[in-house]
Amino acid sequence: MKGRKWLGPAAVLLVFLVGFISGDLTASRQGAQANVAFGKLKTLGDVLSQVQVSYVEEPNVDEMINGAIKGMLQTLDAHSSYLSPDMLKQVEVETRGAFGGLGIEIGVKDGVLTVISPIEDTPAFRAGLQPGDKIVRIEKEPTRDMSVMDAVKKLRGEPGTKVTITIVREGLSEPKTYTITRDIIKIRSVKVKELGDGIGYIRLTQFQQDTDGELEKALQRHTNGKGGLKGLVLDLRNNPGGLLDQAVKVADKFLESGLVVYTDGRLENQKFKYFARKEGTYTGFPIVILVNAGTASASEIVAGALQDHGRAIVLGTQTFGKGSVQTIIPMEDGSALRLTTARYYTPNGRSIQAKGIEPDIVVTDGREAGEGHPGPLREKDIERHLKGENEEKESSGTKAEPPAPKSKGEDPSGKKNGKKTAAQGEEVKKEAAKDPQLERATELLKGWEIFKTRFIDKSKPS
Repeated sequence: MKGRKWLGPAAVLLVFLVGFISGDLTASRQGAQANVAFGKLKTLGDVLSQVQVSYVEEPNVDEMINGAIKGMLQTLDAHSSYLSPDMLKQVEVETRGAFGGLGIEIGVKDGVLTVISPIEDTPAFRAGLQPGDKIVRIEKEPTRDMSVMDAVKKLRGEPGTKVTITIVREGLSEPKTYTITRDIIKIRSVKVKELGDGIGYIRLTQFQQDTDGELEKALQRHTNGKGGLKGLVLDLRNNPGGLLDQAVKVADKFLESGLVVYTDGRLENQKFKYFARKEGTYTGFPIVILVNAGTASASEIVAGALQDHGRAIVLGTQTFGKGSVQTIIPMEDGSALRLTTARYYTPNGRSIQAKGIEPDIVVTDGREAGEGHPGPLREKDIERHLKGENEEKESSGTKAEPPAPKSKGEDPSGKKNGKKTAAQGEEVKKEAAKDPQLERATELLKGWEIFKTRFIDKSKPS
């Protein structure tokens, strides 16, 4: 009886895996490569059988198979993972912008969970967690080699419940413990305020299902105000990204035509191009986009598109550098694979992956990490990150080519030209201000309005 019991699952697993992979391999691999894969699958089935029959206690087959799947995906990049049915539900909830948890973006560096950024107005933000903090324990469990998805599952929970985390921070003599009460993390995607003199401010905190609609309302509020909209600060700092279609729709609001972003992968069905349309476009005013190390993924797409088209000046510090596409592939049992399937490229062909968007004007936020603190975590710092094109060329001994020259686009006022603005490429030192990046952006926009009023408008024939 015992012999039949352990042989059954192993045989089923082997047949399932061979059947699952053989169709793909037949279509896309030569016979020799297929034989290697089949041989490894047989070894996997043999290992499972031996564990079942020989291990000191009867093992849990489901746990072993799930562990094998997770281990397989962990040989890929850091953003590819296995989603159990519960985890998949959490991901779906996240895109709607409301969930129970702490409000924290995390990654893995040197095998340890590391804070990328606490999300504004959340329990983690109010508790004082900082970018670069290493989470060494969740409750009493060490986090060494814990996956991001497993950590997220432990950190989230019912609002009102507490979770204790222990962090190590460079500059602190000993670990610090935080007990944080979970709350409903309802992220308001769009925040608006007036800066005076016709200068509007819109902050995008995340790209959710309703971001484009909320942005439209914000733009209407600014343009319908007294005197209209003379300049806009679009704040993408600490925006971790979100839905690709929303990023395209946001960029489309400021571009009359042309490519917004394109993706390139191994398969033809992962190669897409997204274009702007003239309908509903807001032009005729300059834009300054604020970015920092927490500006990632979808927000980098927006910044890169408007920068390439000359529609906006990008100001701040280099962005996070997440330029890869993750596709959710459902499985029959309700679980799913989150698999990296392509890379993002800006309209001028710049790869965002592991490099990010370089601002036209470098301005720090005045809150640099103290001595010994590692500073903000970026994509290139994460273990098993998908290598960027520059990294791949460097590792192969090939000198990286410089980025392609910018094509003719629009200046920040929304008018066509093929020249860089005088501000592009400028680097400025840290300013002693509460928010030096926002102050610098406001100064640029007010300066543009003065210049336009005094010189450009007066030079036009009456």
